[in-house]
Order: sequence, then C-alpha cells, then structure tokens
Amino acid sequence: MSEGAGRERDSALAYRERAAGGAADGLLVLHHGRGTDELDLLRLADELDPARRLQLVSPRAPLSLEGSPGFHWYLVPRPGFPDLQTFNEARELLARFHDELWERTGIGPARTVLGGFSMGSVMSYALGLDAARPAPAGILAFSGFLPTQTGWQPDLAERAGLPVFIAHGETDPIIDVRWAREAERTLRDGGLSVEYHESPGLGHQIDGKQLASARSWLAARLAASP
Repeated sequence: MSEGAGRERDSALAYRERAAGGAADGLLVLHHGRGTDELDLLRLADELDPARRLQLVSPRAPLSLEGSPGFHWYLVPRPGFPDLQTFNEARELLARFHDELWERTGIGPARTVLGGFSMGSVMSYALGLDAARPAPAGILAFSGFLPTQTGWQPDLAERAGLPVFIAHGETDPIIDVRWAREAERTLRDGGLSVEYHESPGLGHQIDGKQLASARSWLAARLAASP
C-alpha cells in the first residue's frame, strides 16, 4: 500500500492518505481510535477498497495527553460521555479539515463516506449527523457510539435514508455493545438506512469477518453516489 504524508500549511490537522488507482470514484475519510494515530486505519485500505476506487484520507486527532500514548479526539471523563469542551474543539477542527479536503480533492460530501473506529466512530457520527454540516454518502462505524450525551444532538430529520454501517463486538469491555444497539435503534427510528453487525465473543476491535460486509456496503455507496 502506497501512502503519502501531509500537513498543508493551512490544514487543520495532520493526515495521511492513499491515492486511488486512477480518477477517484469517491472519498473515504477514516478517523482513528483513542491512543493511536493517522496510520492506524490506513492498514484497512486494501481490505475496504481493494480495487483502489477511492481516495483514502486519515487525519490525526488533535490531543496528545501526558502519560497516554498516541493521539485523542477528546477527553473521556467516563465511558460513553465525551468531555464537552474537547469534543466541540475536535468537531470544529475536523469540520475545517473536511472542508479543506473537499476543496483540495474536488470530491464533495455526496461522494464521501466518513468512517472510524471507537472514538473515531464517534467523530464520524458527530460530523456526519451535524445539522450545520453537509450530509455525507454514508457513515461507517466500528465499535463506537452515538454522542447524544454531550449537549450535541444528531440531526436525523434531514438525514432520512442516509446509509450507516455499524459493527461492534458483543463482549466489548471498552464501549459496551449496548451503545451500538442504542445507536442502531435511534438511527433506524430516525429514518436512516442502518446495516448492523454484532460479533459474538469479540472485544474492542474490528472483526476481520465483518470487513467483507463493510467492503460490500462501501461499494454500494459508491454505486449510489451521484
């Protein structure tokens, strides 16, 4: 897998990217989890997009915490409840980054899937379901939760029909599976198109068996994009 590093002078966040094999059919933005970095999810590039139809970009979270490895999107006072100040600051930075990315690549929101793992899934929900932000082509959420406990609420009325892929481990000790089940119920009741996968016996990790399902889901989003 070839990859490029980047931090444009005016870019909101450092990032890495993998170019499409030719003219990109779409854009996949992958947001890493807690305590890792922008390289972590790029290893999934060939699993999710083996034909290299997509431009893949992974930004680095803004927080570096003393005594904790890697980078973080926000502080975590307790599981499932992001710290409001750092959560909002990360949302603002990520919104700027997405806007810069769309302008730089010429690939707009309607051809962009926002995805992530754990804390990165939370940020994908936060940007993809924000009333002030354009709707993406879909949201790909591994082992995350819908951040409705932070003073921020998802805009579901304007996202009816939006495709969302959720995958979660049944025995996840970090983000309990009940958060994924609640997200599925909330989004489905809100009129979004949810594909839900739950892996028996799996903890806080991406199930390799579910990557094939995610790949098919992602290909369908490309086919449906204008």
